Amino acid sequence: MLHFNRCPHLKQIAQKCFPSVHVRTDKHVQLFLSRTFALAEFRKSWHSTHSLVGDKNIILMGPPGAGKTTVGRIIGQKLGCCVIDVDDDILEKTWNMSVSEKLQDVGNEQFLEEEGKAVLNFSASGSVISLTGSNPMHDASMWHLKKNGIIVYLDVPLIDLVSRLKFMKVDRIVGQNAGTSMKDLLTFRRQYYKKWYDTRVFCESGASPEEVADKVLNAVKRYQDVDSETFISTRHNWPEDCEQKVSTKFFSEAVIEGLASDGGLFVPEKEFPKLNCREWKSLVGATYIERAQILLEKCIHPADIPAARLGEMIETAYGENFACSKIAPVRHLSGNQFILELFHGPTGSFKDLSLQLLPHLFAHCIPPSCNYMILVATSGDTGSAVLNGFSRINKNHKQRIAVATFFPENGVSDFQKAQIIGSQKENGWAVGVKSDFDFCQTAIKRIFKDSDFTGFLIMEHGTILSSANSINWGRLLPQVVYHASAYLDLVSQGFISFGSPVDVCIPTGNFGNILAAVYAKMMGIPIRKFICASNQNHVLTDFIKTGHYDLRERKITPTFSPSIDILKASNLERHLHMMANKDGALMTKLFNQLEEQQHFQIDKMLVEKLQQDFVADWCSERECLAAIHSTYSTSGYILDPHTAVAKVVADRRQDKTCPVIVASTAHYSKFAPAIMQALKIKEINHTSSSQLYLLSSYNALPPPHEALLERMKQQEKMEYQVCAADVDVLKNHVEKLIQNQFI
Repeated sequence: MLHFNRCPHLKQIAQKCFPSVHVRTDKHVQLFLSRTFALAEFRKSWHSTHSLVGDKNIILMGPPGAGKTTVGRIIGQKLGCCVIDVDDDILEKTWNMSVSEKLQDVGNEQFLEEEGKAVLNFSASGSVISLTGSNPMHDASMWHLKKNGIIVYLDVPLIDLVSRLKFMKVDRIVGQNAGTSMKDLLTFRRQYYKKWYDTRVFCESGASPEEVADKVLNAVKRYQDVDSETFISTRHNWPEDCEQKVSTKFFSEAVIEGLASDGGLFVPEKEFPKLNCREWKSLVGATYIERAQILLEKCIHPADIPAARLGEMIETAYGENFACSKIAPVRHLSGNQFILELFHGPTGSFKDLSLQLLPHLFAHCIPPSCNYMILVATSGDTGSAVLNGFSRINKNHKQRIAVATFFPENGVSDFQKAQIIGSQKENGWAVGVKSDFDFCQTAIKRIFKDSDFTGFLIMEHGTILSSANSINWGRLLPQVVYHASAYLDLVSQGFISFGSPVDVCIPTGNFGNILAAVYAKMMGIPIRKFICASNQNHVLTDFIKTGHYDLRERKITPTFSPSIDILKASNLERHLHMMANKDGALMTKLFNQLEEQQHFQIDKMLVEKLQQDFVADWCSERECLAAIHSTYSTSGYILDPHTAVAKVVADRRQDKTCPVIVASTAHYSKFAPAIMQALKIKEINHTSSSQLYLLSSYNALPPPHEALLERMKQQEKMEYQVCAADVDVLKNHVEKLIQNQFI
C-alpha cells in the first residue's frame, strides 16, 4: 500500500502509474515531496566518503577584515585541500598588478566589473575559496561560484571590523567615495552578503581564527547533515529496539501539520542550540531583526528554509508594520521592575511577534500545488493577529492558503471582537462560537484528529488542514527571540552585566509565552525564575503549587484579562515532556486522563523539578484594577489588564534580589472599559471608539497605538458567522469556507 498524505494530485498520478496498487490518503501527510526531493539532491550533491567537502568548494564570504584569508588557510590545513585566495591567486595573477593598483587605475564601478569577469573565468572543486569583500556585489560571478560550493558568511560585529581595519591601516575599500565613512560603507555592504550566503558563522568579539575555522567546519557539517534536526511528538513512544526507526518530522513538516497525528505536539528531538557568552555579548548592540536572524537560523535547518530566505522573511515580518523600531522594547517601570512591551505590532498584542512571521514560514514550507485551510482558536488576541498576518502574504499564496478563526462569541472584549471581525480579508474569516475558548481549542483538536473528515477534505476538495495556534511550532519558536532580546536590552542599557540573573513574570493562559522564555534560557539567557501569573482562572497556578491539574467542577470565569481565561493549557504538555525526559507514554497517559477524567497528578519528583524553576500566583479582579490605578498614579504608565495581573503577582512573589521583566502582552487600548473603570473615569458608557479617543487624550505612557486608533475610524460594520458549540457544526462551517475559497 502506498501512502500519499499531502496533495490529491499525487494519488491520481499513483493510480495512473500503478493501477494495481491500492492508494489511500491519511489524515496527516507523511510524504512531503518538495523537501524529500530537495534532501535527496542535497545528499547526492554533498555526500563524500573522502572528506567533508567532496567535489564542492567551501566559499568564505565577508567584509574586509573578517579574516577570510586566515581562516581559509586553517580550514585548508585541517581538510588537506587546496586553498584559493581570490585577491592573491586570481585577481593579481590575472591583472599582473596589485588589487589596490587596479582599483586606483579603473575606479570603483569598472573594478567590480573586472573583478567579476576574472571570477567567471575561474573554476575549482574540493577547495577552500576566500572571496574578496566586494565579490558579492557582482551577481553573475556569485551565481557561478554558488553552483559548486557552499557559501559561508563570516559575520563579524561592525565595531570589530572598523577596529581591525584601522589596525591594518586600511583607509579605503572598494566602493568607498569621498565623504563616505568606513562604517557606513560596511553597513551598506551587508545587504549583499545577506543575499548570497548558505550558512552564517557568527564571529563574536574575541573569537580566534582557529575557533572561527572550527565554527565554519561545524556549519558546513550541519548544512550537509540534512537529517540532523528533526521533531517528534510529545506522545511518541520510543522503541525498545534501538535499531528500530523513530518516526520524526522535519521543521517544514511540523509547521505545516501543526498538530501531531497522535494528538501530541511537535518538539525538537535534540536539545536547543546554545550560544556561548561571547556570542551573546556580541548581540548586545544588535537590532531586534539581527538578533532574530542569528537565533532563528540556529533553530531552522537551511534545508527547510535557506538562511538568506529566512533573513528576508524576518526583515519583512518586523519591518514597517511595527510602530516601534525596537520591535519589543524594554521600559524601566520602577525599582527592579521592567516592562517588556510586546504590543507594538499591527494588532496591538504579543501575538504579532510570531504571527507576522509564521505566515511567511508556512507559505515557504507548503508544496506548490496544495490548498491549506488554517484553523485557529482564539481567546481574544490570536484571531486578529492571525488574520492580519496571513493577509500580508503575496497574492499567489493567498489563493491557496486561507484562515478560519473561531472565538468565544461572548468571551472576548468588545474591542477584541470588533478587531477580529474587522480583520477579515479575502482569505480569512471570523466565526463566533457560543461557548468558551477551551471548547474552541478542544473542537479544533478533535477536527484535526478526525481522519475521516480530514481525508474527505483532501479527496473531495484538495485541501489540507493546519493550525496557527501556539500548538504550532512555527508560531512558538519566534517568541523565544523577544525574551532573549529583552535581556540583551537590559545589558545594553546598563542595568545589568551579561551573566547576571533576571526573573520573568508572564500572564499565562496557554503556557506558550512562558515556555518560550524557558527555551530562551536553554539557549543561554540566564533567567532565574519563571513567574506564572494567573487571573481567577488559576488552574496553572494550582498545578505549579501542587502537581495536580484539576478541571473537575471548574468553569471559565470571564475576567478583565480574557486572553488568559483558559483552563486547558496546551503548551504545558511540551514542558512536561521535557521535564519527564521525553517520556511520550507518560504524556499520552496524563493527557488522555485529562480528557477523560478532567484531571491528572504528576509524581513528586516532577513536582519538585517544576518548582525549581517556576513560581506561580494569581490575581483577583479587584487587585488587577488597583494595580492599573496605582501604576498610573505613580508613574503615568497605563498597564493593560493582563500586564496588571503579572505586576500584582511579581510584586507578591518576586524577592527583589534581581531584576524582573514583566511581559506586557497587549496595549491597554484594547481594554478601554476596564482601564476607565480602574482610573475611575465616569464616561464609562461611551462607545468603544469614544473610550479609546478619551484614553488617548491622557498623554500617558505608552503612547496611543495608532493602528488601533485607525481601526476604530473604520465605521463599516462587517458581517461574520456565529455557530453553536457543536463540533459537527464547526466542521460544516469549515467545509463551506473551503468550498467558497478554493472550489
